Amino acid sequence: MAVLALTGCATTAPVPLGGRLDFESSVAHSWGRRGADRDIPQGTPRPAGAGPAEPLDAPAGARGTVITVAQKLVGQRRTVIRGHAWGDDCTGLVRGVYAQVGVDLMTSAAKGDNGVTAIWRYALSHGRVYEGGRPVAGDLVFFRDTYDLNRDGLTNDGLTHIGLVETIEDDGTVLVIHRVARGIVRYRMNLTFKDQPRSGDGRVVNDALRPPKGKEPPRLASQLFAGYATLLPIESRLASR
Repeated sequence: MAVLALTGCATTAPVPLGGRLDFESSVAHSWGRRGADRDIPQGTPRPAGAGPAEPLDAPAGARGTVITVAQKLVGQRRTVIRGHAWGDDCTGLVRGVYAQVGVDLMTSAAKGDNGVTAIWRYALSHGRVYEGGRPVAGDLVFFRDTYDLNRDGLTNDGLTHIGLVETIEDDGTVLVIHRVARGIVRYRMNLTFKDQPRSGDGRVVNDALRPPKGKEPPRLASQLFAGYATLLPIESRLASR
């Protein structure tokens, strides 16, 4: 059976309905008002191979650095890097690892954004957001509706979760390092088997990212996938990982 974890980019008790805390805080937060749909911001699509819209000034080996830093955090409850504690949620993890190569993912935030949406805006402005094709290790991966962020009982919560692509297996299964309620873990996602937790030969290809609710079954990572983002220069040795 695929791994099942409560995933919400927050692990502490939420503030009262309609409350809002700065997304840089490690405290859990409620970003939306009851009944308010949360749309995914749209940008001008960039074709494959076009490169970043505004090339990032990243040091050589930046992708390898963010992957290595994230791998060392797997199994930890908190995101602490070089003595600095980042928010104990999904955005804290990716912010922390990207900060190690001089990238601040929050500089494109708009009023009312949650942390995941703020990073999506940054990717639209400074990189390439895409849905199809093969990701590269070190890319970001976004998910939508992983929990009821605005608490209206509907599936209308927009971008709610983010992780880091660690590697891609031969069958296209993507290993994602991300922060869930129990800590920093690896999950699997394969868009070819969108509605299947396992492939025909029994291998786990998609872990569950949203728990069951009532008669609603658990939702798989592939079913909640929203897009990838590439921000860092692609090194030849990582392009095939």
